[in-house]
Amino acid sequence: MISSELDAAGVHDPALRDAYRRCRTLNAEYGRTFFLATRLLAPHQRPAVHALYGFARRTDDILDDFDSVLSTDEKAERLQRLATQLFNRLVQSDASDDASDDDPALGAVVHTAQKYDIAWALFDDFLGSMRMDLTVTDYPDRGALDRYMYGSAEVIGLQLLPVLGTICPREEAAPYAAALGKAFQLTNFLRDVDEDLERGRIYLPADELAAHHVDRDLLMWCHQNRRTDKRVRRALVAQHAETRRIYEYARTGISLLAPRSRPCVAAALTLYSEILDCIEELDFAVFSQRATVGTSRRIRVAANGLAKAWAVQLRALGP
Repeated sequence: MISSELDAAGVHDPALRDAYRRCRTLNAEYGRTFFLATRLLAPHQRPAVHALYGFARRTDDILDDFDSVLSTDEKAERLQRLATQLFNRLVQSDASDDASDDDPALGAVVHTAQKYDIAWALFDDFLGSMRMDLTVTDYPDRGALDRYMYGSAEVIGLQLLPVLGTICPREEAAPYAAALGKAFQLTNFLRDVDEDLERGRIYLPADELAAHHVDRDLLMWCHQNRRTDKRVRRALVAQHAETRRIYEYARTGISLLAPRSRPCVAAALTLYSEILDCIEELDFAVFSQRATVGTSRRIRVAANGLAKAWAVQLRALGP
């Protein structure tokens, strides 16, 4: 399957094919919902999506490896080395700075960025937010969190946009693509409050939490006691509603995408937004349970999306 996808994408160099394969493996292993949605794309689109995911995952590995003995400075150095390699190859066109075995995603993401004209600035903004994760553990207000999320989530939607294609100028669809990336990440923040506390981080605006009399100490109490205090529940309900609002805005932009890409994005939106349903069904018990969408539901949504994707393909082929 992967070989046919790479053939469809015009990737023939053996080393480059291997880089794409390794990115696909990362996507399948760590981004199950996202990976399932990519199966609804045309074969020639999938390797690029895997490459972008693989690069993002590589930075996550540097930042959040619990087994790592690296200091913050050493992690910063590795992140900077990755940024420099990407800049040299993407902007300076320095092919001599080849990706090492430690950075298998680099060759694939450079090839994808060049093929789809994805600007260096989007990667630079992403890496900037990743650097924040080395030292920033709390966000005082929505504005501060939004600045982080632009680089960590919104630019992912913007990177994917040229791969997905649009029926309008790309800049018209950009706000919706950015919003969808933001909604996905806000969903993760709600689902993973407990896990993020384990890393010492809180990705919720402190002033909005304070409006419900919630602070870091109370969140840590919930983490330690595996319980959701009623004040924390009220705060999470408010964050949940804001995330719903962003999903609804992002949904209106799906019609601006190329028809072949719409089933994929609609499926991803459906599955990720249903994590919010699960959180609600758990009565926001996110400190004792992990909200997940069941395998059978993911398969049903994917099957429906696949049927729509085939219908689009058949219409494109004509009578």
